Amino acid sequence: MKRRNFIKNTALYGIGLTAVPAGFSAILKSSKMSFEPICIATWRFPNASQRAGELLEQGASALDAVEQGVMVEEANVKNSTVGKGGAPDRDGNVTLDACIMNPQGDAGAVVYLKNNTHAVSVARKVMEETPHVMLAGEGADQFAREQGFEKEELLTEDSKKAYTEWLKKKEYKPIINIENHDTIGMLCIDQNGDIAGACTTSGLSYKMNGRVGDSPIIGSGLFLDNEVGGAVATGMGEAIMKSVGSFLIVELMRQGKTPQQACEEAIYRIIKQNPNYKDFQAAFIAMNKKGEVGSYCIQKGFSYMKFRDNNNENIKSAYYLD
Repeated sequence: MKRRNFIKNTALYGIGLTAVPAGFSAILKSSKMSFEPICIATWRFPNASQRAGELLEQGASALDAVEQGVMVEEANVKNSTVGKGGAPDRDGNVTLDACIMNPQGDAGAVVYLKNNTHAVSVARKVMEETPHVMLAGEGADQFAREQGFEKEELLTEDSKKAYTEWLKKKEYKPIINIENHDTIGMLCIDQNGDIAGACTTSGLSYKMNGRVGDSPIIGSGLFLDNEVGGAVATGMGEAIMKSVGSFLIVELMRQGKTPQQACEEAIYRIIKQNPNYKDFQAAFIAMNKKGEVGSYCIQKGFSYMKFRDNNNENIKSAYYLD
């Protein structure tokens, strides 16, 4: 074949390839790859990761799995940092913050939510039923009623007793790795390879009335990109917000860093920005689209759950301070 004809035929062949994306995508769709489901979640909350992991293995979407997974802890009245039974603020109000993201990049969040155990579910309704991303305070409560959520009392007798005891000294100092600021953040990859995330908390124990931390803030407490991966945070929300840590981790993974490398870099940024970093905890977990997982924190003591192949394990995180 003469060179001129070879080039011409090659060019036509190339045009043919670019002219059939619809048919090619239909073939890909009909032979869609199956991925191994994975769930990771902050802290030692085995019931939450077990619930999400089992749903994933049954074929549930990543979005349904993260919502149902963190709802386990929202309903756990023994957990004083999430949902019903959460510690109140200085004025005795239990207020909840939560956010959720789907694989398409849509997000919903609620802040200073009262009278609703499942803040994450209200956040999902914000994402799916409104043109907004975040609702706050009375507006969030009103929206929850309109969506059929029943009004609930969130201050339990145990939380009330602890609050009464706290009032004697009114000492406001977060204790590292003690349950006064332990958010549950969760990431899931489903059988389609899609990733979703959720984050929910009652915030710092005995916080100032109106305080909102990083947990419901997209980019701080939670961020994901379905082409790259996702990250969630826990610990001192003010430090995490100032670094936009979860967004940073996803962008570092986009640049080629592993989840572990990205989590470490995010913690280094917080340490650099905060001379008092020895006085608080901040931690991240992350997962990329390959299912690779990473975690890093400032202080020893943080751990996370990982559910994969019907194995639900608690893993101690690497940390900065010896």
